[in-house]
Amino acid sequence: MLTGPRQFDLVEVPTPRPGPGEVAVAVAACGVCASELESWTGRSAPTYPLRLGHEVSGTVAEVGEGVDGLQVGVPVGVWVDGSGYAEYVVARAEHCFPAGDARLDTVLAEPLACVVNAVDLADLRLGDDVVLIGAGFMGHLVQQVAALRGVRHVIVADTRRDALDRASALGATATVHVGVDDLAEKVAELTDGRLADVCVECTGSQSALDTIGSVTRMSGKVVLVGFHQGPPRTVPLGYWNWMAYDVRNAHFREMSTIEHGMEVGMRLLRAGMVDLSSHVTHRFELADIAEAFDTALAKPDGFVKATVVVERAGG
Repeated sequence: MLTGPRQFDLVEVPTPRPGPGEVAVAVAACGVCASELESWTGRSAPTYPLRLGHEVSGTVAEVGEGVDGLQVGVPVGVWVDGSGYAEYVVARAEHCFPAGDARLDTVLAEPLACVVNAVDLADLRLGDDVVLIGAGFMGHLVQQVAALRGVRHVIVADTRRDALDRASALGATATVHVGVDDLAEKVAELTDGRLADVCVECTGSQSALDTIGSVTRMSGKVVLVGFHQGPPRTVPLGYWNWMAYDVRNAHFREMSTIEHGMEVGMRLLRAGMVDLSSHVTHRFELADIAEAFDTALAKPDGFVKATVVVERAGG
């Protein structure tokens, strides 16, 4: 339970039991989401206490009345709106998706759903040239799912050399070290001066927004995946308007859309078409959750994603 800025307390509460249409899940892991860092630092002025955690994976421990298709012992990726940093959570049965043989501490169904929905919204076409700004966890996932659409170029930009090395290993056409190399020049070179059909922004930063106009062609698509919180952002709206950009906000709040993304994402995961295993770089036990959040905020060299794992007696 987050009781104040940078203060987690471990508390004992009754084990939740499922009601009709629900299942109880024994939590294996819960990913630390960038959206939670605002609450962690207190920047968003939240009302404490908070039970964070929505990127849950685990094993069905109990099924409620009327639940069909899920049995005790089935590994699942889960959507919940909080309380995921715990030994057990209760979720609607329709919000639990079989994980197959995937390693549970790498089953992050909720962010995978966000990426599936973002790529759907971007409507990537065969042969498209794509610029991806940001090679963090979400950027890596966007890159993997975008590649399934048959795009021609995926040009990845980031300020971290280690992140770009990972993007190259994932099959990026080219990588650009921002602050060292010229992104606009590289994009123009690879596209014969036409620039990108689609620019996907995955950083949530002002500097990324400032870059979009130099790499995106007229009537191209601008897809905002980054989490833009904190101070207000600015965009050169007059230029974007003149360039006839198709701006798409890839954030989703309707439950039906989230469910669709989770269903498709978990199908891809079970089929081995996407793989999150190399993206989970830092694991912490529940007692060390504060360290997990500090690490996610600091992003040390080699960092992609932190998860909080729940250890149980017997392994």
